[in-house]
Amino acid sequence: MPTVRNDGADLYYDTDGSGETVAFVGDAGYGAWQWGWQHAAVAGPYRSLVADLRGVGRSAGAAVDGVDLDTLSSDLVAVLADAGVGSAHVVGAGLGGMVALQTAVSTARVESLTLIGTAASGDGLDLDPLWGDPDDPDALARSTAAGVSESFRDAHPDALDRILEWRAAADAPRPTFEAHAAAAASFDVSDRLYEITPPALVLHGAHDGVWPPERGEALAEGLPRGEFREVDRAGHLVHVEASRRVNDEMLGFLAEV
Repeated sequence: MPTVRNDGADLYYDTDGSGETVAFVGDAGYGAWQWGWQHAAVAGPYRSLVADLRGVGRSAGAAVDGVDLDTLSSDLVAVLADAGVGSAHVVGAGLGGMVALQTAVSTARVESLTLIGTAASGDGLDLDPLWGDPDDPDALARSTAAGVSESFRDAHPDALDRILEWRAAADAPRPTFEAHAAAAASFDVSDRLYEITPPALVLHGAHDGVWPPERGEALAEGLPRGEFREVDRAGHLVHVEASRRVNDEMLGFLAEV
């Protein structure tokens, strides 16, 4: 597994496929499992790159005290440089979407943005319902239920069981989640969206109870080249429970940019 050192952290990432790079940046505290439905879909026509945020998964030894979006964006830039990538199509979910926005506003390394269940500002967001102690199966079950729709829970109990196993193995401990949530809370580029000129697709689950869909719609409206797509009957983990729709939207968008 490739690793790169940045600002006191050893950052791990995986790549697959060839062509233009599509870099996936994950949500607060979640392991790389969250991209299992996307990276395989792009690897082939594109080169997929999945990076673990500092403090998560294979980057679990990384310091997270005082982490902010500047640090997390710097981490992404370091990973891209180590992978030999000048610029990439960046796909970010939740906090990862904020990392993508910060990278787009502060560097020239972003070719396009696919922003999933995220916002231009973290003001007033409470991410705590999505936290689950990896060592507490009941807490993981409750927090996973908060991230998906009731219809998905009812229709796919086996998939939920697999997600719980992956979360127990790869998600971050509480201090990392709290650091990530604090970074999201302090983030605000709502008055700088006009500076973010790469084409952007904003996807949001209609039943996202933690990151309100209205935030995603406002984000798309504020971006000069933003498009908004709401996914019916899906929660915050829209790229998990509605992976086929999200993948179709993402690949169609990438083919046009």
